[in-house]
Amino acid sequence: MRGFGVEELIACYRRGVFPMAESREDPRIFLLNPDERGIIPLDRFHVPRSLRKTVRRDVFHVTVNRCFEAVVKACAAPGPNREETWINAPILRLYLDMHRAGYAHSLECWKEGRLAGGLYGVSLGGAFFGESMFSRATDASKVALVHLVARLKAGGYRLLDAQFTTAHLERFGAEAIGRDAYLDRLDRAVETDADFFALPEGLSGDQLLQSITQTS
Repeated sequence: MRGFGVEELIACYRRGVFPMAESREDPRIFLLNPDERGIIPLDRFHVPRSLRKTVRRDVFHVTVNRCFEAVVKACAAPGPNREETWINAPILRLYLDMHRAGYAHSLECWKEGRLAGGLYGVSLGGAFFGESMFSRATDASKVALVHLVARLKAGGYRLLDAQFTTAHLERFGAEAIGRDAYLDRLDRAVETDADFFALPEGLSGDQLLQSITQTS
């Protein structure tokens, strides 16, 4: 997509459109504007009981923006039950540019010094657009999502866009809403003054879960 860069992508997000590729081997990028949009309501985020135990045990050390490129590449790589992904080389370059410009962020889960899982997405005002996640260890991507929600709630965000709903995300409270309802929430969220870095790194699992409850 010639001439498509950070400013153009930000404009897309602001009007409810996001990019994808047919596959990671296909060099083309196309824009999606689905009739229904998956969101995770921050005020009704649910942490399953078994995952709460994992978070409290501090199985993973979680960081922010420590290795953004590695996270995106891991999300792009095929894995168990995911032989194909939609992140191609042009999308990787585009989101690296977004990260350098301060709009795209990653959360990383580390175990025994190795990257075990994580996620990345785009932040505009009080809206966060979750792009993709990966896991190399049990519950790693789920823990990253819990940390993300705690961070968004602490920072005053109003919208967590999941793009599409899945059975996996529905366990956390994800739901699908129509395009008009989504655009109404989006318009209000992007005008909100939010802070992605309001929550400090290094909180214990108990502190993290408590922060989610306190800001509900």
